[in-house]
Amino acid sequence: MKPAKFDYHRPASIDEAVAILDRYQGEARVLAGGQSLVPMMNFRLATPAAIIDLNRLPGLGEVTAADGVVAIGAMARQRQLEFDPVVAGRLPLLREALGWIGHLPTRTRGTIGGSIAHADPAAEIPMVLQALAGGIVVRGRGRERRIAAQDLFLAPLTTALEPDEILTEVHLPAMPSGAGYAIEEFARRKGDFAIAAIAVMLVRDGERCMTARLATAGIGPVPVRLGDAEAILEARGLGEAAVAASAQRAAELVAPMADHNASADFRRHLTGVLTRRAVVKARDRSDVRTG
Repeated sequence: MKPAKFDYHRPASIDEAVAILDRYQGEARVLAGGQSLVPMMNFRLATPAAIIDLNRLPGLGEVTAADGVVAIGAMARQRQLEFDPVVAGRLPLLREALGWIGHLPTRTRGTIGGSIAHADPAAEIPMVLQALAGGIVVRGRGRERRIAAQDLFLAPLTTALEPDEILTEVHLPAMPSGAGYAIEEFARRKGDFAIAAIAVMLVRDGERCMTARLATAGIGPVPVRLGDAEAILEARGLGEAAVAASAQRAAELVAPMADHNASADFRRHLTGVLTRRAVVKARDRSDVRTG
């Protein structure tokens, strides 16, 4: 099928893009990589009155690090980030997540900002944003604001961005040196949407777990942090009994969806299985520190 008729704009600045977006009063869509939006338009699941193409805007693909935070321009391509030395050194969990996304052509065009703004429940990048307690910067008409990950995702394909706002930058705290990390995902085939996925980051001090971060994708309507499951590891360490208890609690915490891919009960089961696997993998990757 072909998309419905729409106006096309290719602004030369963020301010111009925001002004155009504001003019259409919620009836326009922003085009970044287009890996989700274009198929939706072709099937007429999305029929925007206008498309605002951000691909000509300068400075939205840069990666910088300062004061313990990695700032990534919203138009940074996923494939670009797979090879970025800052991401590899300071955000290895994100680098691992990128390998789970679709296929090479998808990652070559897809952007980090586009994935977050699209807010697909099965997407890996929003899961990492939650696991690392990151946030985004958005620009609107005459204003700029920051939105933390826990406040961003409201429902499937729905975020807290206002109709006249554009995501410009993603902020992720740099992971501590030696932190363990892992992603475990279940899908029908490699590159398919996740039926369930878990991201984990762990920081150890000897036998103690100083920091545990667990987040989901594909299980419920939005990615969520599994705070009670994290607390078990931080209180009881990373032995087999604690890991099993954390995995069980993770399965209890989620509000799984049921669809043509999986029942809610199956997704709950997967939550426990994948949490255990991911925690063990992250534990075994982490540096054990003393003192």
